[in-house]
Amino acid sequence: MRTTQRWTNLAVAAASALAFATVFAGLLWASATAAQSAPQREQEPEPTPDPVSAPTDKPVAQAAASRVAASASAPVAVDLDECRRRLDAGGAQIDRDCLRRVYALPIGQWPQPLTDPGARWSELAPLPKQAPYPPDNPPSPAKTALGKRLFEDPRLSGSGQIACASCHDSELGWGDGRSVPFGHDRQRGRRNALPVAMSGFAAHLFWDGRASSLEAQVLHPLTDPREMAARPAAVLRRLRSQADYRRAYADAFGSPGIDLARTSQALASFQRSLVPRFNRFDRFLEGSRNALDDRQLWGLHLFRTRARCMNCHSGATLSDDGFHNLGLHFYGRTLQDLGRYEVTGDRADAGKFKTPSLRNVAKTGPWMHNGRFATLRGVVNLYNAGMPRPQPTPQQIGDPLFPQPDPLLHPLDLHRTELEAITAFLETL
Repeated sequence: MRTTQRWTNLAVAAASALAFATVFAGLLWASATAAQSAPQREQEPEPTPDPVSAPTDKPVAQAAASRVAASASAPVAVDLDECRRRLDAGGAQIDRDCLRRVYALPIGQWPQPLTDPGARWSELAPLPKQAPYPPDNPPSPAKTALGKRLFEDPRLSGSGQIACASCHDSELGWGDGRSVPFGHDRQRGRRNALPVAMSGFAAHLFWDGRASSLEAQVLHPLTDPREMAARPAAVLRRLRSQADYRRAYADAFGSPGIDLARTSQALASFQRSLVPRFNRFDRFLEGSRNALDDRQLWGLHLFRTRARCMNCHSGATLSDDGFHNLGLHFYGRTLQDLGRYEVTGDRADAGKFKTPSLRNVAKTGPWMHNGRFATLRGVVNLYNAGMPRPQPTPQQIGDPLFPQPDPLLHPLDLHRTELEAITAFLETL
């Protein structure tokens, strides 16, 4: 009897344990199923400190990041004013819903650009389909075709081996991919070859602005002994000796005759035809608001605001067409280059160089007037640090020619993820 009772008790206990295990397993299965079916939220990677781009005031940066993270988890139904406040917070993350809502508005209702006193800026706009041209050199298909042929013809050089296209390659963003180009007798140039795709919009040509029109600009490299080293009279003799060139000039200008003025006009017409219009940024500005992904759009927002890029890069051309000292003049050293000063003789221009257009910027490296920066992200890092600020040596103290830092440059203290977003935006231009 006792044995039977003992087995009965064991059976009841086992049954109870089995029932508990069954219920517990069911609860685990239900939890796992719910977790799998719930929408998965994208997880932001934990940012790692970057010695150049990480903010130096960690408590402030962490507080800003916390505010943005909190806002990202808040309900989407917020008004536009609250969205604007969230975008202003800065930090390692951004409220993407608010970002999309604000930049779906007309351009005039976007956040106001953050610029410094003295900056000359204009609102961002799509690039026109055609560059402006002077009344005395209207474009025509025949003139543009002649200009293209001349641009690619090495017979315009002294050696007969160097063409304009040698330093301005369409596959390299109309630059040459080198820090500085090679010219006549393999001489190294002094400055990076500026891309010519946006030259039709510029009021000043070359890094130092020494030419004020494309018609004047095209003659400089032809005769420069470091570049094409041509003698104009010899070039004209070569062109006049070719029957097909005689016909092409007559078709382009409506009458026979080959001279230097017509040659420069044809070359200028071709360069004005190189407007880089096929890009995401222009589609976005024209109303295709999905042309930029979230990170690129965040980069645009930073470009306008905390990064202060519109101090110098604004309008349809993304350039103020001015001259600025970025601290890369190497005054008193082997690589010294005083830029605009060499043209004007004005000490205030020492160390200043032309603001290039950012159109096609991702394709036109290496960057800066000396071509010493090989990656676009490296350039962004340098701006984040406020650019170099060379100090005079004891012998240079009091030297009135020592270039002064541009007042529009500041350390930005942007987070690594913000720098990545700006770089991603620049790649869409």
